[in-house]
Amino acid sequence: MPIKPAALWARFVPRRSPPFHRALAVSLGAMAVAAVLRGAFLGWDGALGLSTAQFPAFILATLYAGQRWGWATLAAVVALSFTVDTILAETISRQAALVLFLISAAVTVLVAGALRENLLRLGEAQAALDASEAHLQTAQNAGGVGPWSWDVDQDVGRWSPTLYKNLGLDPSTRPTIRALLEVIHPEDRERVRQNNVRALKTGRMDPVEYRVVHPDGQVRWLLSRGDVQVDETGRARHAVGVNIDVTDRHVAEEQVRESEARFRALADSAPVLMWVSRSDGKREFANRAYVDFLGEPYETAIAFDWRKRLHPDDLDRILAEQIAGESSRKLFELEARYLRADGQWRWVRSISQPRYDPLGAFIGFIGIGFDVTEAKQAQADLQRINDLLAERVQAALAERDEAEAALRHAQKLEAVGQLTGGVAHDFNNLLTVVIGALDLIQRHPADAARRDRMIEAALGAARRGERLTQQLLAFSRRQALNPQPVRVDELVAEAEPLLRRAVGEAVAFSVRPSAEGATAMVDPGQFEAALMNLVVNARDATAHGGAIRIETAACELAEGQVPETAPGAYVRLCVHDTGVGMAPEVMARVFEPFFTTKEVGKGTGLGLSQVYGFVRQSGGGVAIESAPGRGATVRLYLPRVQDSAPLAEPSRAPTAPASNASLKVLLVEDDPDVGDMIAAMLEELGHKVLRASGVTPALEILRGGEALDLLLTDLIMPGDKTGVDLAREAVAMRPGLPVILSSGYTGESLGPAEETPWPLLRKPYSAEALAQTIERAVEAG
Repeated sequence: MPIKPAALWARFVPRRSPPFHRALAVSLGAMAVAAVLRGAFLGWDGALGLSTAQFPAFILATLYAGQRWGWATLAAVVALSFTVDTILAETISRQAALVLFLISAAVTVLVAGALRENLLRLGEAQAALDASEAHLQTAQNAGGVGPWSWDVDQDVGRWSPTLYKNLGLDPSTRPTIRALLEVIHPEDRERVRQNNVRALKTGRMDPVEYRVVHPDGQVRWLLSRGDVQVDETGRARHAVGVNIDVTDRHVAEEQVRESEARFRALADSAPVLMWVSRSDGKREFANRAYVDFLGEPYETAIAFDWRKRLHPDDLDRILAEQIAGESSRKLFELEARYLRADGQWRWVRSISQPRYDPLGAFIGFIGIGFDVTEAKQAQADLQRINDLLAERVQAALAERDEAEAALRHAQKLEAVGQLTGGVAHDFNNLLTVVIGALDLIQRHPADAARRDRMIEAALGAARRGERLTQQLLAFSRRQALNPQPVRVDELVAEAEPLLRRAVGEAVAFSVRPSAEGATAMVDPGQFEAALMNLVVNARDATAHGGAIRIETAACELAEGQVPETAPGAYVRLCVHDTGVGMAPEVMARVFEPFFTTKEVGKGTGLGLSQVYGFVRQSGGGVAIESAPGRGATVRLYLPRVQDSAPLAEPSRAPTAPASNASLKVLLVEDDPDVGDMIAAMLEELGHKVLRASGVTPALEILRGGEALDLLLTDLIMPGDKTGVDLAREAVAMRPGLPVILSSGYTGESLGPAEETPWPLLRKPYSAEALAQTIERAVEAG
């Protein structure tokens, strides 16, 4: 690589004065060379004499070490010249020659000194220029900026190294238009060529962006800018410009477009109103929900004045809050009624968040709006409920005694409500026996055997009805406690059928009495209500397949064994379930009035408070053991006494008539007593009866092929099939078979039966009603 002049002079003309020994060496060396040259040409006798041959020595010493060493060298040469006889030519006087020599030498030193200064400045300028060019090249490489020039006449250009890099060409490639077009992407090539042609014709080169394909297949985006130089005739002669790699910008723009597309898709899929506004308050984006709410085209929607949709009662408040929120440039919320496109007023809660550019300058807000109409309605309903509850609590606090009585009464009503269907079924079955028996006795008063049998059936049903009536009255009584000595095991045994029906068939239910003969002083009705509440709570907490167990035992309590319970003799009643259990914080509140963990509408929260109040008022105590997932055990400790009291005895009831037709009737009834009574009524009416206790045995009879004239079936029976299911299968097997449905249930249980074409005979009924229904069914069949 050739050395530049500036670099060459930098070696022999140092910027700083050299060390003394180097300057002395160079000066002496220059003088020696001058002396040798003079001696070689003029003879060694006058080698040290004054001569023009010594001027280069003065120049060299001055250039290398500065004017001081140039003057020193001149002085040394003059001093040495006095050691010889001849200074210059003999024809010139010694003084004149010395003066002439000194003047010439001084001028030489001065000129050499000035030359040295200029050379130093030139070197510095060249170094600065080289540094500037290096920096420029670095900047061009970093920014992908490649300068170029183009000689139009020669069709030859000059390309910078960066331009070669941008184009993906080897630096040895000749810079021509052809070489440029060959690397341009085929889809952009013609556009670039036309831009160049237009530049030659008009003398103005427009900026153009295009893609180039590198040898490795990589595609880069380039931006070319240039200026065309024309001659006096307007003909293009020369062009210069730059070529900039803008690939990163194009990639960023594409990423921004993809990001904006993703954002819009996400925003349009959101079920809430979304928008973006500028610093002047005008919106520049809105999502689909926003546009749909207004019912306007997109462009109209983003420029829409929401004041036109604000409820008049909210307008002034919202305007004030919006101005305050936007001026604060902080997150703010608004809530008001707006008119939706369908004409409905909707409550909308909006949240606006300020947004800033990368430099931290405020550029507007991004907002989101939720339709909270339902929540506002629920909030208003809840407020009304809270107000009502507050009033009730206030009244309850003012009338504590009355509230406690109402609490017990409400719990009884809740238990009765849960058992209404089952109890109604039992009573209707009992009444069927009673009415049927009386009807038959009335029809045949002289038949002593039949009369005695029917009277016994009616008395049994009446006694069962009496026990049910006593239990229901115990739950519904609204009175102060009436403690009596009662045998706890007998009370539990009396209540077991009712409890078992309350639990249902999905949960196993068992009773383990172990307090035989133990007597407690309690109100029997309140005891049964408390027991029912415990069992119903256990049932609600126990999943399908779980178990509930009642246990009784006599025990002695020591001091502090049960909280708030005095030591002594007690009868312990335990209700254990395998349900979900309770957490400690729930157990701490289970006895509070109105506290419940059940769903809204599933409980009043009065059950366990009634239990607690009853036991405490009876002088006993309550203990609970439970844990989440481990079920619960509630223990009631009732004061034990020595005397016992007999339980109430049941009472008695009434009877029914007959019909005349000889039909073979298939009677399906799961209750044996009811089945016997209905069979007797059918036989009294002159019909033959086949009995089945459920759906399965009835279907077996139907499949057996025996001739049948009528199917009379109960509606609700054990198993997964009902009387309606049986009737449908029977008619499918024996088309035209008359069917009568019968049930003691009421309400929703009768829904499927009422939708069928068959008559529904409601229990209890008389023989006459049965005969009339049979006649209608046979005529319809």
